[in-house]
Amino acid sequence: MDVQTRELRYFVTVAEELHFGRAAQRLGIAQPPLSRAIRLLEQRMGLTLLDRTSRGVRLTAAGEVFLAEGRVALDAVAAAVRRARRAAATTPRLVLALKPGSDADLLQPILDRYAATPGAVPVDLAFSVGERAAMVRDGRADLALLHRPQNDLSGLDSEDLHVEGQVVVLPEGHPLTARTEVSMADLRGGTQPRWPESRPEVTGPLVSDTEQLLQLVRLGRMVAVLPESIRDRLPPGTVSRPVVDAEPATLVIAWHRESTSRHVAAFIRAATSVKTELEQV
Repeated sequence: MDVQTRELRYFVTVAEELHFGRAAQRLGIAQPPLSRAIRLLEQRMGLTLLDRTSRGVRLTAAGEVFLAEGRVALDAVAAAVRRARRAAATTPRLVLALKPGSDADLLQPILDRYAATPGAVPVDLAFSVGERAAMVRDGRADLALLHRPQNDLSGLDSEDLHVEGQVVVLPEGHPLTARTEVSMADLRGGTQPRWPESRPEVTGPLVSDTEQLLQLVRLGRMVAVLPESIRDRLPPGTVSRPVVDAEPATLVIAWHRESTSRHVAAFIRAATSVKTELEQV
């Protein structure tokens, strides 16, 4: 059976509010037609998505699954509209999302190489700490500079640009500073940070930028495993030690898995050619 985008949006709103009145208010419609639309959707699907009792509304097991999948579907539709509108723009442009200071000094060479490509279009830079991957997924950006394993790359394709080892940043006086190197097992049980774009299994305290993170380390609130290039930016009161078995930090250029843009493809070729040349130096 086919489900209309409008019906899906109605259901997701009710499922998030668990209250038909509030959901109707959010949607800008009256409550009776909203209730009828959800009833019709359930009848056509042959499922009960919502349990309605005198105490309120709750999701059934089927409703929980449909909510999760419905959000993904609505996001995909919105992303498709954004990408189509940008593709139809009179003056096409590329949007590259990145975190300040995270480009391993590759950004300018890549931009220069791409600008020299026949048919190159202007490139806008969108700086973000917590939304770079999401911006590519939802169509706000065409490409992003991300790090593996720190960032969640689901739904994206990527090419490696730069690989470096990782160090643990510790406050002065921490017991591990007595060692010349540490292992991941040595850090087990300690408090480590969670970035806005971290993989789902990362559960530490949320941090929004490197400066905040380093301040928390200096105060003894946590330790952090970071790319070894952070050594050049460590503030007083912090030290670093190599983590011998940490997965290397890899800077990648990432794009939406379904992208068919020739401009995106040309930018990726420019980025990988810069990487290849630097490896040969």
